Amino acid sequence: MKKALLLLSFLTLSAMVRAQDEWPRVLESPRGKVTIYQPQPESFSENKIVARAAIAVTTPDNPEPIFGAMWIKATVLTDRDTRMATLESIIVNEVKLPGITDQVKINKLRNFIEMEIPKWDLEISLDRLAASLELTQQEMRLAEGIKNDPPTIFYTNQPTLLVLIDGEPKIQKDEKLGIERVMNTPFLLVKNTDGKFYLSGDQGWFESTAIKEGWKISSKPPAAIVALEKKLETRTEEKKPEDKSTENKPKTAQVMVSLVPAELIQSEGDAKLNPIQGTALLYMTNTDNDIFLDINSQQYYALISGRWYLAPKLVGPWTYVASDALPADFKKIPEGSDKDNVLSSVAGTIAAKEAVTDAMVPQTAKVDRKKATTSVTYDGTPKFKTIEGTTMEYAVNTSSSVIREGSLYYVVDNGVWFVGNQPEGPWSVATERPSQVEKIPASEPSYNVKYVYVYNVTPEYVYMGYTPGYMGCYVYGPTVVYGTGYYYAPWYGAYYYPRPVTYGFGMSYNPWTGWGMSYGFSTGGLTVHVGVGGWWGPPVYHPAYRPPYHHYYGGRPVVVHNNVNINNFNRTNNNIYNGRKDVVSRDKVSNRPTASTGVKNNRLQNDVHSDRDGNVFKRDDKGGWQQRDNNQWKPSNQNRDASSLNNMQQSRDRGAMQNNSFRQSTPTRSGGMGGGGRGGRRR
Repeated sequence: MKKALLLLSFLTLSAMVRAQDEWPRVLESPRGKVTIYQPQPESFSENKIVARAAIAVTTPDNPEPIFGAMWIKATVLTDRDTRMATLESIIVNEVKLPGITDQVKINKLRNFIEMEIPKWDLEISLDRLAASLELTQQEMRLAEGIKNDPPTIFYTNQPTLLVLIDGEPKIQKDEKLGIERVMNTPFLLVKNTDGKFYLSGDQGWFESTAIKEGWKISSKPPAAIVALEKKLETRTEEKKPEDKSTENKPKTAQVMVSLVPAELIQSEGDAKLNPIQGTALLYMTNTDNDIFLDINSQQYYALISGRWYLAPKLVGPWTYVASDALPADFKKIPEGSDKDNVLSSVAGTIAAKEAVTDAMVPQTAKVDRKKATTSVTYDGTPKFKTIEGTTMEYAVNTSSSVIREGSLYYVVDNGVWFVGNQPEGPWSVATERPSQVEKIPASEPSYNVKYVYVYNVTPEYVYMGYTPGYMGCYVYGPTVVYGTGYYYAPWYGAYYYPRPVTYGFGMSYNPWTGWGMSYGFSTGGLTVHVGVGGWWGPPVYHPAYRPPYHHYYGGRPVVVHNNVNINNFNRTNNNIYNGRKDVVSRDKVSNRPTASTGVKNNRLQNDVHSDRDGNVFKRDDKGGWQQRDNNQWKPSNQNRDASSLNNMQQSRDRGAMQNNSFRQSTPTRSGGMGGGGRGGRRR
C-alpha cells in the first residue's frame, strides 16, 4: 500500500527547475523526493542518445528509499565551447522499481517523469558523457580508406623552421599587402623589388636570393619590408596574449623549404633520452616532438598527426606502424608522467577510448530556415570534377564546398547544408543531404562534408550538426588521427584555393584542447600568415597553436594561447556555429519558469549505478559493491559484477574530474579545438 501511495505522490510533483551538471540530483516537494543518479549512456547515434539512470524515491510516510532505474531517449543539443549537452524531446521508455508489479502504476509514473523531465532543463557535461559512453563499432563511424604512408620526414638537431609550399611556388601581386607574394604557402613569404625573397620568422625577417635554399637572417631589411611588418601589426584585430612558454626557446637557426608534404622532427642539440618508469621506453627530452626509443628493438618511434612511424635511426627511413601494433610498453606509460600525452594515440588505453568517443559527439545547431543563407564565389565560370565512386561532382575553382548531384547543387558553409538550382545560388537551407554523400572516399578533397549532418526538419528549423571529422579529426580504428593522409591538388588561376592538409604543421592531439599546430622551436608572432582559408578544412576554421604540453592527465589545466597570427585573427572558440547569426547552437531555455522548489545537490556520493537489466548497485565503505535486493543493500556477486561496476565508477569519476578541471580553467582559457578534444581545457 505504501509503495502505491509512493507512486501516486509523484504524480503531484510539479516543480519546474533548471538543473546543473552535478550528480546525483534531488528533486523535492512536500509530497516526496526523487534522487536521480548520473545517466549512463547506452548508445549515441546522430543527435539521439539512449541512456539509463538509477533512481531512488521516498515520501514523508515512507522515508526508506525505493531504488530502481529508468530508461530515456532524447535529442541532444551540444555546445563544444561550454562542454555541455542539453537533453530535449525526452521520452521515458521504461521505469523499473523492484517489488512494484502493477503496470498501470508503473505507466503513470513513467508518463509523469516524461512530462516533468523537460521542465528540468536536463544537462550533462560532454566530459561525463564521453567518459561513460560505450560505443559499438557501428556507432563509431570509423573512417575508411585513410592513407598512412609517411610523408618526407626531416630530422635536425638545431632550431629549424620548415616552410611548406604547395607545389612549385606561385608568385603574384598581393593587392592587400601591396607586394609580390608566394601565394601557395601559409607562411608570409614575399618578393621585394631588390629581387630577394623575405620570410617572416621569430627573429624578424629571413632573406634569400632563391626560395628553396640560402636563407639567412636579414641584418637590415629594406624599407618596404619594414613597412610591411608595420602594416601587418596594425591589421591584427586582437592583441596576442603573452606566451611565456617560448621565452627560453632558442631562435631559428635555419630554414628548410619543402614543395611536397613533409614533417620536421628536431632536437635542441644531440638527442637526449630519459627512461619512462616501468617500461623499456626512452623518450627524447630536448624536443617538442613525441619521439621514443624502444630499448628492446632499438627502434625509434615518432608520433605525427596521430600516426606512429618507426625507424632504425632518427634520419629514417620511416615506416608506418598501427597504434594497436606498438610495443606493449606504450600502454604502460603512466598517467601524470612527462609523456602521457601520447596515450590518446595508443590503442587500448582509456585516453584513446575517450578521444574516440569525443570525436563521435556532434556540435549541433538549429538552423533558421528563413534567415540562413550563403554565397559562393568562383574563379571564373564554375568548373566541376567527378567525385570518385559516385555520380556526384565537386566544384574545383572555389574555396567553398560545392557538390552537384543531378540537377541540384549543394554547399556546406560553416557546418550548414544549403541547396540551390544553380551553382551560384540563390541558396536555401537544405532539408536533406545529397543521397550519395556517404560514398565520398577519403581520397577526395570534399571528404570532410560527409561529417556534416541533417537530423530533423520542422517548418521553422532544420536541426544540423557536425562531428570533428568536418575539421579533420578522424576515428581510424582504435584511435583518432588528423587528416586523411592524402594530398589534394589545389586550384590555381587568378586565385589560389588550397585544400586540407595532413602534414607540415606538426599537428598533435591534446586531450584538453584537441588538435593544435606546432612549429618546433620557431614560434614567432609573424611566422604564419594565411590569406585564404582551406588548409585545415572549413575556411572559417584554424587550429590553435600548440606549445609543448606536459602532464595531460596528472597536472592542472593548461592555459593555451593562440599566439600565431593566422589570417590576422585569433580564434577563441571551437564551435564554428558561433560565428553565425542564423542558427541556435544550444537552447539556453532562459525563458522557462522556475519555482522555489527544484533540483538540489546534497553532496551525495555519485556511486549508485544500474545495469542494463535495471539492477541497482552502490559502492560500500570498503570499496566493494552491494546490490539492492528486497529493499535492502546486500553484497553483490563480486566475481560476476565487480569488474563491470569498477569500470563504471572509474569512468564516472574520470568524467567528473575532467569536467571540474574544465570549469576551473574556463575563465582564463583561449585557443581552438582543432577538431576533437575538449576545447581549451582542463587538468
